[in-house]
Amino acid sequence: MTDFLLELLSEEIPARMQGKARADLEKLFAEQLAAAGLKAQSLQTFSTPRRLALIARGLPETTEAVSEELKGPPADAPDAAVDGFLRKAGLTRDALETRDVKGRATLFAVIEKPGRATAEVLADAIPAIIRAFPWPKSMRWGTASQTTESLRWVRPLQGIIALLGGYVVPCEVDGLVAGDSTVGHRFHHKGAVTISGVDDYASALRAAHVIVDHDERASIIRDGAAKAARHAGYVLVEDEGLVIENAGLTEWPVPLLGRYDPAFLEVPPEVIQLTTRINQKYFVVRDAAGALAPAFVCTANISAHDGGKAIVAGNEKVLAARLSDARFFWELDQKKTLAQHSEKLKNIVFHEKLGTVADKVERVAKLARWLCEEGIVKGDAALAEQAARLCKADLVTEMVGEFPELQGLMGGYYAAKEGLDPQVAAAIRDHYKPVGQGDDVPTAPVTVAVSLADKLDTLAMFFEIDEKPTGSKDPFALRRAALGVISLVTVNQLRLPIVLSVFKAVLSRIHAQTIKRDGAPVVTFAAAMADLVNVENAKAMFDAFASLTKATPSTEKQKQEVLHRGVSLAAEVRDFIIDRFEVTQRQSGNRVDVIRAAKTLDLNHAQEDDLVRLLARVHALQAFVETGEGGNLLAGYKRAANILKKEGFTPLPVGEGQGASAPRGEGDAPSSATSSPSPSHPAAPGGPLPLPGGEGLEPAEAALIAALDAAEPRAIAAIEAEDFEGAMAALAVLRAPIDAFFDDVTVNDADPAKRAARLGLLARFRAAVHRVADFSKIEG
Repeated sequence: MTDFLLELLSEEIPARMQGKARADLEKLFAEQLAAAGLKAQSLQTFSTPRRLALIARGLPETTEAVSEELKGPPADAPDAAVDGFLRKAGLTRDALETRDVKGRATLFAVIEKPGRATAEVLADAIPAIIRAFPWPKSMRWGTASQTTESLRWVRPLQGIIALLGGYVVPCEVDGLVAGDSTVGHRFHHKGAVTISGVDDYASALRAAHVIVDHDERASIIRDGAAKAARHAGYVLVEDEGLVIENAGLTEWPVPLLGRYDPAFLEVPPEVIQLTTRINQKYFVVRDAAGALAPAFVCTANISAHDGGKAIVAGNEKVLAARLSDARFFWELDQKKTLAQHSEKLKNIVFHEKLGTVADKVERVAKLARWLCEEGIVKGDAALAEQAARLCKADLVTEMVGEFPELQGLMGGYYAAKEGLDPQVAAAIRDHYKPVGQGDDVPTAPVTVAVSLADKLDTLAMFFEIDEKPTGSKDPFALRRAALGVISLVTVNQLRLPIVLSVFKAVLSRIHAQTIKRDGAPVVTFAAAMADLVNVENAKAMFDAFASLTKATPSTEKQKQEVLHRGVSLAAEVRDFIIDRFEVTQRQSGNRVDVIRAAKTLDLNHAQEDDLVRLLARVHALQAFVETGEGGNLLAGYKRAANILKKEGFTPLPVGEGQGASAPRGEGDAPSSATSSPSPSHPAAPGGPLPLPGGEGLEPAEAALIAALDAAEPRAIAAIEAEDFEGAMAALAVLRAPIDAFFDDVTVNDADPAKRAARLGLLARFRAAVHRVADFSKIEG
């Protein structure tokens, strides 16, 4: 066994690319070894700004000899077929073997491939790795760069070390010949550094002021920065991303503490932090009280003779210029009010089909006010509207132009400086939240109203212009907007009717577009509503529509198109949000099938769009179906549903599950009775049963009827009171009667009247269960 060292020396590699480059080098090297039948016992990669290196330990000195057998044509095949086989195998006719295969003489070629020296394998692998390396961005250089066939690397490649067991592996890439020497630190070491083997690679470079291990450099920066801050009486603000970036920028890191004028602290701390971090790669520090301190920690790439005083002074000078710019922007932006800044939003296109940012602000302001006026959000409607009208104003300020990450935050600061209501300032500052999982969710009512209105408007408008997420593509972050709506609603327990809110958000635009275009299929109001929304939302939506069309004259055809498009769009956005809700609840441990069962509101299969109520339904239903009584009732429901489905009994609930197979004798019926519903079947589930004069009832039938008479009103009352545990408890009393019914009663009785009555009884049982949840969606 032997060890191998590969170093690829170049000009400075961007810090952000080094981590992936180490992983790619290891992967490509392992693939090249595997293709030759080799495997190292261990692989270790290194990177510095000027080099990418790999050490492979435990490599065999040669590959194993391989015997490869190829089956050819029959021995009596035409000469052309035999010649083709010989060319493929690289053999002559006398080297072939003849064997019997199923009674027929067949030619075989046995190719002996001797083992190759590992050095030969590596000599071929190194150029292949370099030429196939997947840098995110690469370049050509020198005179060779005039052709597209020339070598590409992230920065000009300057040298190659390839040592196997202390000996150079002879290889060449685009004029660069592998050797055993590299370079040390750019300032601390002059001349070449000769490497004798794998074991002295790190130590030889350390002597030349190069620490090759990225993790070691990161540890030096992390600990040294904290120590420098602590020595000055401050606390370092930890920033692991900045640690990794500085480790990728230095080969001999030396953390140093610098200071700046405390007068700059009048600029918001987030601005100072971004200026120091993004522009200068500095760490910020805080004082004992937790306030931002007028100091920073930079990372030098040299051990200076003066202890770093000149380096610190230079960095202080550069940072002072940056902070002066920030203070200038801060003061310049305050010379105008946010209302004055917002005038410029008319010149910024939000989307080519949706107008300007000013248009969006107008929509969000109206929706935020409506959310408060309707009591959905318990906030001041006037303040919510004011905050919404100003929430995007900072987009045109100088500070946000320099640091886009500060949008919203700077608006909050400017609002406070302007003397606006603190609730308005907070809403402007936080209205983008939450922007992802783990982000803080606003709870202040005015902030919630603006944030919710902003996200609902985004969803409604992009769905209206058919810019919906597809697969992995979501260019307008609509999934994130939906998750934001879910977080705002669930954390604040908002009783938000999603369909009505989206309808309200998009109604004016749809109406205006329809009046302008005038021409679309006409549908009835009832059909548009009944299939997509519940009765509660339908009335409110009709009221909003009537108010709009009263103010703006429309033809009957236009009115009906607006209704249809508005309702359809609102239902589509609701389904999109509920889909995201299912994902979040699955991650929280709730069953998706239970969620889908719980979101069905009534016998017409209208969908729930109140997430707070839906979540309460889900918790109650999941707890119920996981009990013995719930599991048995589910089995009884599926048994009843299967029989009704097999009998073609109407009305059949939409999306009826298959459930378990009906027992023998219960689902089977004479052919004359299975083709279509009997006129004696009930007209609607849950209504009075057509029992034959009330006579001839078997005890189990009478017991089930009595149980339904008691359970149905209790369940309906509990649902209306949103007592979903009580509704489940009302259903639980049906478990024993339905079990006894299936044990003691033959559904497909020879008497048609009895058969119809018993099917009607099962339909009533099914309808009673459906009033609580659509059990056909539940697995099990």
